[in-house]
Amino acid sequence: MPEKTIREMEEWEKKHYSLAAKVFHSTLMASAVLGGLLLLAGLVMYTVSISFLFIQEGYNQAENAASILAKTVDPEPYAREVLARYRAMDEAQRGETGTPAYNAVFEDLSASADYAQMIEVLSHFTQASDVEDVYVGIYDSKTNALIYVADPDPDPDTFMPAGTWESASDKEISRFFNPKEGRHPSFATFMKEYGWINTTGIQIGEETDGARFYILADITMANIALGMRWFTLFFVLVSVAVTLLLGYQMAQHLKREMADPINRIADAAVRFAGDRKKGITGTDHFRELDIRTGDEVENLYFVMSDMEQELNDYEKNLTAVTAEKERMRTELSLATQIQADMVPNLFPPFPDRPEFDIYASMHPAKEVGGDFYDFFLIDDRHLGMIMADVSGKGVPAALFMMATMILLQVMTRNLRSPKKVLERANEQICGNNSQEMFVTVWLGVLELDTGRLVAANAGHEYPVVKQPDGKFELIKDRHGFVLGGMEGVKYNEYEIQLKRGSKLFLYTDGVPEAVNREEEQFGTDRMLAALNQDTGRAFPREDMEEVTRALEEFSEGAPQFDDITMMCLYYAGTDGKGSGADVPREIVLDALVENIAAATDFVAGELEQMDCPLRALSQISVAIDEIFANIAMYAYPEQKGRLSVGVRPVMEPYGVEIIFRDQGIPFNPMSVKEPDTTLSAEEREIGGLGIFLVRKTMDRVEYEYKDGENILHLYKSF
Repeated sequence: MPEKTIREMEEWEKKHYSLAAKVFHSTLMASAVLGGLLLLAGLVMYTVSISFLFIQEGYNQAENAASILAKTVDPEPYAREVLARYRAMDEAQRGETGTPAYNAVFEDLSASADYAQMIEVLSHFTQASDVEDVYVGIYDSKTNALIYVADPDPDPDTFMPAGTWESASDKEISRFFNPKEGRHPSFATFMKEYGWINTTGIQIGEETDGARFYILADITMANIALGMRWFTLFFVLVSVAVTLLLGYQMAQHLKREMADPINRIADAAVRFAGDRKKGITGTDHFRELDIRTGDEVENLYFVMSDMEQELNDYEKNLTAVTAEKERMRTELSLATQIQADMVPNLFPPFPDRPEFDIYASMHPAKEVGGDFYDFFLIDDRHLGMIMADVSGKGVPAALFMMATMILLQVMTRNLRSPKKVLERANEQICGNNSQEMFVTVWLGVLELDTGRLVAANAGHEYPVVKQPDGKFELIKDRHGFVLGGMEGVKYNEYEIQLKRGSKLFLYTDGVPEAVNREEEQFGTDRMLAALNQDTGRAFPREDMEEVTRALEEFSEGAPQFDDITMMCLYYAGTDGKGSGADVPREIVLDALVENIAAATDFVAGELEQMDCPLRALSQISVAIDEIFANIAMYAYPEQKGRLSVGVRPVMEPYGVEIIFRDQGIPFNPMSVKEPDTTLSAEEREIGGLGIFLVRKTMDRVEYEYKDGENILHLYKSF
């Protein structure tokens, strides 16, 4: 980070440290790393593919030579005779290979006209192709040796007379005796004269006592290295050109869409402040900007424009007697309203997204505070969530809070990685923080169709998570340092897997540090106890209201010294189908008669949101009363059990599905015989009337027993 502030910098320094320049540098760095990896992968693929081509070329030459020899001279008898004489020697005699005495043993074989013709054919194929040598040889697995039979090499220094042998490694022997399926037998060795040489060939005749006869071809791999050099040069040139072009385009785009509008707002703020000092009122600096970016920058433009207009309107109505007092009071009121408008405050915020429900509240200790929360859809599959606490209180903290909130939201939308967002935001804040303020932040990105929550913590309170059928528990994540406290801080990223029915509760230190008249703190234990007071609550708002109620009872009217901010998320999930429309909202209760009212109230609340007619609502309430009572009295005769009541909208025809689940005694209510309603009450058998009533008032009733659960579905259209 630069030592100077942005106001102290020269023009070229501002361009160097601008957002556009940083994006350009980041693009270059990322492209260089990606290019290096792609180059390495390309070289490997190139080398492998060219190697296979070279091996195939050598094999083709050996195969063609074998075809021609089969029509002119059969090399197999010579190979067998060379093998027989070689095997007849002892180890001491074989050790004399290359000497005149050794060569004399095989000298008569090369004196025949057929042998000379074989050499001529092999020489022709060697000279007419890119191979180094085409020759006849024997691989002997008993002595691990390659024995030369006919070598057309005209160079006396490298010519191998018949019977000459050289050692072959176990790997080389294995390659020619047991080649991989679908591949030609081949082996690469390094020779000082030629560099890397690949030997491949085609077998002639049948294997004899651990020996195989081959027409072999040696081909140099030098062309591969030359091709790699040209490939590397071309790749690097193209990568540099693409990287420079991409970096320039991204930098220009960021400058046009973000940096320029922010600078225009900053310039307008300077002019506005200057006019205020001179006593000039009725200005319209911000509205003249007419920024239309469609994002948070445009929102900031509207907020600042409204603030300017509201301040102008306020000053017109100001009286001379109460001018100073009224100005301060109005500005605080405006700041409070601006701060309230900055955070999401309409609930439910996403009524068309049934995958989740979220609720939040913020209660500043003064007119304005430093706490803030935020949540926003990054795209159709990701939800960003922020809970933060700025150091200090009042207007300075509120201003710092608004700037930090915009910065975090913009970076989260662009980077998506909580770790990277916190690190980049810390750099921005530390670079222009003359008041040495700081902020604690918990930042998470939730993948809506999987429940995967990626989060990072910059010195904030521990999050609280409740999994289905579990309790609210603290997640003691690893804290990083606060934002704005120190440059160069690195943050840790971690994951929480939310399941269908999970809840996430976030808060600031104003909750556990609230005190009563005895100066005793509320603490996280009391907070968790309030959250776990009734784990069957369906809505996040109800969980927060329970914590608020517990705080009010604990404080006994004691003054609030710190901002209290909370946020709660309910994750309904999607069943992996990309939408939560088929996920029922449910309440889980003990299967007790006294809990019938709670189940009925829960379903009634859901039906009211669906505009359910009063007649259908009454019929459904009676059905819930009957079914719940039957399960409570008969499903768990010897123990206490749980009962789930779910509500799911039905589109065709429009209506609702009520789902009862219990793990009690298997019982199919559809098997109950309908009572004879023509008989008098004294004549009818006891029982079955409640089930009969449910079946008559509902459009459809279905039962299934699955995975140890009784599952009853009631369908009612309206």
